[in-house]
Amino acid sequence: MLDPRTEPYAAELARMIQMETISTPEQPNKTKFYQFHTLLGELFPHLFAVCTYEDFDGSFLLRWKGNGDGLPILLMNHHDVVEAPGQWTHPPFSGTVADGKLWGRGTLDTKGGLWAMLRAADDLAGEGFVPNQDIYFLSTCTEEQTGSGGDRISQVLQDRGIRFAMVLDEGGMILTEPIGGAKGTFAMVGVGEKGCADLKFIARSSGGHASTPGKNTPLVRLGKFMVAVEKANLFQAEISPTIHAMFSCLSTSMSGPMKLVLGHSRLFRGLLLKVMPLVSGTANAMLKTTIAFTMASGSQGTNVLPQEAWVIGNMRYSHHQGGPDSIKVISDLAKQFDIETQVLDPGFPSPLSDHTSDAFRLVERAVTEVFPGVKTSPYVMTGASDSRFFGRVCDHCLRFTPFLISDQQLDSIHGIDENVDLSALAPAVDFYRYVIKEASL
Repeated sequence: MLDPRTEPYAAELARMIQMETISTPEQPNKTKFYQFHTLLGELFPHLFAVCTYEDFDGSFLLRWKGNGDGLPILLMNHHDVVEAPGQWTHPPFSGTVADGKLWGRGTLDTKGGLWAMLRAADDLAGEGFVPNQDIYFLSTCTEEQTGSGGDRISQVLQDRGIRFAMVLDEGGMILTEPIGGAKGTFAMVGVGEKGCADLKFIARSSGGHASTPGKNTPLVRLGKFMVAVEKANLFQAEISPTIHAMFSCLSTSMSGPMKLVLGHSRLFRGLLLKVMPLVSGTANAMLKTTIAFTMASGSQGTNVLPQEAWVIGNMRYSHHQGGPDSIKVISDLAKQFDIETQVLDPGFPSPLSDHTSDAFRLVERAVTEVFPGVKTSPYVMTGASDSRFFGRVCDHCLRFTPFLISDQQLDSIHGIDENVDLSALAPAVDFYRYVIKEASL
């Protein structure tokens, strides 16, 4: 039996999905984002009536003034989305309701989270509720690109001397059996994220005609280099305290040898460091810096040897090795193939938050209250979010979206057929409602 609020909730979120807000690099025209802000004002009139609104070139910040002078909290979800190519079961900006789901780009990443937090706050404002401390709501239109909106707003808040007791942004969701053998349902709360750097690797030569190729031409050297990166064990592997805590939590729903190993992960550290990289790319990414080669270029002619060829690598660097050391390690390898490394973007490192903090416990209590039987586990995000910038103004930046999702839905983020279950909508609102009401940290 669906919650009676589900139908009107789905209709609201559908309207948000139907307004296309794809962000692109260097997008000067922000009209569609301002139109989206107007829609939010229509959908959540009580909240907008009690908040001050600040525009940051298509991103916005709301402030709901509280009764007390305690540290405020900040709730975040971006409203820009990625493109939606391919053949979808339902058009990506239709907001179709079918088969017990709401379909469309942004349902999970992250208009769904934005809708839930604003709906909870609007309901409370309409009931006359006033928070104990200021509550800020932030939504950017640049998260899927450079993150410039989050970067700028965090600097403005820092300049104003504002600090937060908690920042809660998009992140992990509620998953059933998040790793093989963990026979339970877990709220995966990100307490940090890996840094994200873009590197360009350039190989040069004098060029020439393809009919008389020499040895080790630029593309060949780049190919050898990329193979060497895959084969070499370049980056330091380590199990952070956060991952130890995650293993401990997940092990409670396991049986057999894995329960013993993960439940005592510090004792079995050496074994896990050897085995986890073999399990999956995700497991490997938990332990170390990774790099993925994503773009490439050679000559402009099929019969021309390139004078310059390049590949771009997207690096996600670990907290224990960091950006500068990770970049140095791979740059040293590139030199062995006579390849130059250019740092296009060094990334913005963010610290790990304490998974025993009051902020984390608040999220854990909200999960327990709204999702009976669901356990809360910390983890480290391998993706990037706007919250990486807010370490400037908060020691406790958490990353969690309160939707129970399937493996298909997880894979649909940035993919085809993104959707959310209708049954997930009302609990997500209740989660944010609990956080807002109980956020006296």
